[in-house]
Amino acid sequence: MKNIYLDYAATTYVDKSVLNKMLPFFSDFFGNPSSLHRAGRTTKQAIDSARAGIAGIIGAKKEEVIFTGSGTESDNLAIIGAAHANAEFGKHIIVSKIEHKAVLGAAKKLEKEGFGVTYLNVDGSGLVKLLELKKYLKKDTTLVSVQYANNEIGTIQPIFKISKIIKKVRGEKRFPLFHTDACQAAGALAMDVNKLGVDLMTFNGSKIYGPKGIGCLFVKRGVNLESQILGGGQEMGLRAGTENVSSIVGLFEALKLAEKIKHRESRRQIRLRNYFIKNVLRSVEGINLNGHIQERLPNNINISVRGVEGESLMLMLDRYGIFCSTGSACSSTDLTPSYVLSAIGLSAELTQGSIRMTLGRDTDKEKLDYVLKVLPAVVKKLRKISSVK
Repeated sequence: MKNIYLDYAATTYVDKSVLNKMLPFFSDFFGNPSSLHRAGRTTKQAIDSARAGIAGIIGAKKEEVIFTGSGTESDNLAIIGAAHANAEFGKHIIVSKIEHKAVLGAAKKLEKEGFGVTYLNVDGSGLVKLLELKKYLKKDTTLVSVQYANNEIGTIQPIFKISKIIKKVRGEKRFPLFHTDACQAAGALAMDVNKLGVDLMTFNGSKIYGPKGIGCLFVKRGVNLESQILGGGQEMGLRAGTENVSSIVGLFEALKLAEKIKHRESRRQIRLRNYFIKNVLRSVEGINLNGHIQERLPNNINISVRGVEGESLMLMLDRYGIFCSTGSACSSTDLTPSYVLSAIGLSAELTQGSIRMTLGRDTDKEKLDYVLKVLPAVVKKLRKISSVK
């Protein structure tokens, strides 16, 4: 039995070099960073070093880097924190319809509190409609959030173009602020916050071969946020709680390694991705590729198979040691159709028959050839017994 992991958009393993950097902070250097004695100063220095290192990679100042417990927490802090802190200037925010649920859930919460939320439409490839964005920007709009690259279909948004539109409306004002969820983009796309033109940016460790349970939020100097976790004054007063030193160190090491090999690894994954897409479209009839053809994450393959349920296809592939998903891992127990695929206009049949395969550092042609060998037979078998017509 082969074990072929094709769900790197859900999570990655921890790179051995990252783990080695983390290990001393579990037992050898365990002091509380808030303590003033040497044991505390040692761990605080490790955090400060990681913060400065990450700031250097993303083009930020070290005090603009805030550590959280996950990408979801960073998104919540950015969306809810910005909305609450700046409500006196306006109570309207804009998000796209295909944002991660961490953003959409925060937006729904704000709606219940009386904030106005506009959900931007996307085109058939998943790109935000820029004319619609211009139309909906208002005087009381305090925040716009658009995901850098989508976790399901891999479509990459024109973040800099969106930033220019927002800044033109902003003029000399402080608003609207611009947030992007870059969890899927980290390690594959440019992360310089100045070139992107963002005020807030989320990323995390579990998508870049770092530890789970660690997130990061870039907060541009001068941007006011309301803390969502209360207690001590850690993380510039924005995120209370004793810092997860080992994971902070691991996040920096993972991001540093990802940036070092980014261009080489992206080119390799693009070749493999295109090879698989070309051959799967040839070998199986009735397959639809979802997402943008060119403006797409290097590792993302999202397809819909006519006449087959995505969950059944995923589980059958699992029997052959092929691990993929039907969409976002955060929604794996939710049997409702993917809101991302619905937003790009897919029919109920194609939405129901979708699977996502995402490549990683261990993916090679031999593994993909095995999938290409197994997949046609599995689809044929499922179509014979499927209730989907």
